[in-house]
Amino acid sequence: MPSASLRTEDLTIRFGGHTAVDAVTCEFRTGELTVIVGPNGAGKTTYFNLISGQLRPSAGRIFKGERDITASSASARAKAGIGRAFQLTNLFPRLSVLENVRLAVQAQRGLGPVMFRRTASFRDLRDEAYAYLDATRLREAAALPVTALPHGDQRKLEIALLLALKPDIFMFDEPTAGMSVDEAPVILELIEGIKKDTDKTILLVEHKMEVVRSLADRIIVLHNGELVADGNPDAVIALPLVRDIYLGMPAEDAA
Repeated sequence: MPSASLRTEDLTIRFGGHTAVDAVTCEFRTGELTVIVGPNGAGKTTYFNLISGQLRPSAGRIFKGERDITASSASARAKAGIGRAFQLTNLFPRLSVLENVRLAVQAQRGLGPVMFRRTASFRDLRDEAYAYLDATRLREAAALPVTALPHGDQRKLEIALLLALKPDIFMFDEPTAGMSVDEAPVILELIEGIKKDTDKTILLVEHKMEVVRSLADRIIVLHNGELVADGNPDAVIALPLVRDIYLGMPAEDAA
């Protein structure tokens, strides 16, 4: 079994008297797509925010490989290879689609603001940005401002940015949220494409069981901030505890 590319040890965060994530110890492995499920308020997005650095834990530690990143900033974690797509898009709305991706390419190469003022002359940056737009089917929208994109295309653009940053750990928080039935399959195909790269680790928060079934190598279940189940999809979905707290259906219907 591959060693853990990411792990949390007794990870905990408290807001006043409320414990949102409660001593979660979990490992995530290279080549594996783990779906994190649970009812609303279970702590899924908060757990994501702790891993990606948007929140600091009250207790516990986070490791990327053998490196303790608990005290690292969100930007430092991104540079170290942890890529995060948010439940709400996190883009530069006044820039064009191409410029958004080109900035990500530039950041991945470590080019600073002075270089940015000259990027129009850097054909290789532009060509690489177009390659990610092709991968996400956004080339025809390259010149549009982000504000002109429908929600589904904004989600695709965020994945293009993630690809441009070349992380080895991908984190997706409900990637198909708010999408039409026509838009969602494109996002799932993109994630499937990333999954084929066995050097990557993928964490996915999702509540749609059809998405969970189609993508998951493994499911973990959070409830009231605690890790209550962890295993292969069929075994976890069949657990009475999971049926009761998450699926809300008889075990035979979950099978």
